[in-house]
Amino acid sequence: MKSFEELGLSEGTLSVLKKKGFEEPSPIQRKTIPAILDGEKDIVAQAQTGTGKTAAFGLPMLELMPEKSKNVQALILAPTRELAIQVAEEIHSLKGKRKLSIVPIYGGQSIEIQLRSLRKGIDIVVGTPGRVIDHLKRKTLKIDNLSYLVLDEADEMLNMGFLDDVREIMEYTPEEKRTMLFSATMPAAIIQLAKKYMREYDVIKITKDQLTVSQTDQIYFEVSAADRFEALCRIIDIEESFYGLVFCRTKLDVDKVSNHLMERGYDADGLHGDMSQSQREKILGKFKKRLLNILVATDVAARGIDVQDLTHVINYALPQDPESYVHRIGRTGRAGKEGIAITFISSKEYRGLQLIQKKTKTDIRKAKLPNVKDVIKTKKRRIKTVLQDIVASTPRSEYFIMSEELLESNNPEEILAALLQYSFQDELNETSYTEIEERVVDSKGKTRLFVAKGKKDNLTRKKLEEFIVSKCNISAGKIRDLEIMDSFSFVTLPFNEAEMLLSLFKKGKKGVGPLITRAKKKASKKR
Repeated sequence: MKSFEELGLSEGTLSVLKKKGFEEPSPIQRKTIPAILDGEKDIVAQAQTGTGKTAAFGLPMLELMPEKSKNVQALILAPTRELAIQVAEEIHSLKGKRKLSIVPIYGGQSIEIQLRSLRKGIDIVVGTPGRVIDHLKRKTLKIDNLSYLVLDEADEMLNMGFLDDVREIMEYTPEEKRTMLFSATMPAAIIQLAKKYMREYDVIKITKDQLTVSQTDQIYFEVSAADRFEALCRIIDIEESFYGLVFCRTKLDVDKVSNHLMERGYDADGLHGDMSQSQREKILGKFKKRLLNILVATDVAARGIDVQDLTHVINYALPQDPESYVHRIGRTGRAGKEGIAITFISSKEYRGLQLIQKKTKTDIRKAKLPNVKDVIKTKKRRIKTVLQDIVASTPRSEYFIMSEELLESNNPEEILAALLQYSFQDELNETSYTEIEERVVDSKGKTRLFVAKGKKDNLTRKKLEEFIVSKCNISAGKIRDLEIMDSFSFVTLPFNEAEMLLSLFKKGKKGVGPLITRAKKKASKKR
């Protein structure tokens, strides 16, 4: 396995990496850095998010760039504002003493601030496609002398509808440049983009992790948004030794959840894209040293975090796609140890959870949240263990004199009970927990189905009910809201049974649609 020293990087860069705590290159860095430093071809690299791609292209670019060029030497396109900021900050932290300027440009920030930065002369611009095009059309961003173009998270730019913008930007760039395309997946549109706009290129592919992690116990709880924080606290408190990541969808959620945890006395902190690089490094350093046992983060901020021995990964919000789910839960259950991945969902999100299970070919089992009495019982057991350890290891001291004085006028049980109440009355108070409404997916998670047959086809309520019972092997009690019209019908089923029935009728005869489909919203309103 190659070290950073063997990749051809300068002493100055190696010194920066040492200060940042980088111990060894990731697979994408081992393959990409020498290819950029020693070769002249363009690069198409496939690797999952969170594998160190920014350093993979950023380090060799910084090595090869002349200082004080007074031209934009590199343009890095990123799909989101958060990622653009993160990439710019990461490259800034890698440049060391080199006199190179890096600036992020993105929608939502004052364009005047960006204009002032661009007028000064920038070496590396990291931007979102829309704002980059805006500056190109204003002629406030000139890339005639560009040496490097990087497309970061190319598949995400495709998913977000930025591919036409990317093509337009590429038309502004000179032919004599090196293009580097990084993507977690390689859909046809991305491959076509590479073939059309890139010169001869090297393909670097890092094998994807398995879609499921065998050492990870995957669980979901159905709770309302209002009850999720309470559910999170119960999960943390029921564990003997919790050390985990809590994923939120937005930076506002990260701030809210982490602040509430700290207010309740947990050793927690938050991580998101609006924080400076030094802030993130400080928080991550505390988490790695276990000065924090709970880190709340967004997907973007958590990219590149490599922390061993996590006991839990908690999806405070359902991930937006199966790949994000896999990437999140892959952080626990490492080094042969079993980890636990927990996902909170609402009844409306159950279909999204089913999609994740289907795509990842894994089982995410439903579990019941621990009740307050069980949490308090666990806390009491933990306190007893800690006190016994203290008793066994405490040398004779001034506390023994206090103890003897107290025992002269009180019995031992009363003194110990008073001390426990004084120390732990808040922690062991059941009223500090709020009630959580018990929710059941099967009763609320339902699907309205459209059946392409009705009375004119001799279909009756009884016939349709018997048909569904036979096909899905369910009780008739789960079949609701049967409506038989002249040429079509409606029926409501729980999600699982509805998915089973739909899969049986996915394809109709040639030229004819399937017999049973999901009811459209407009059709549902006719009921």
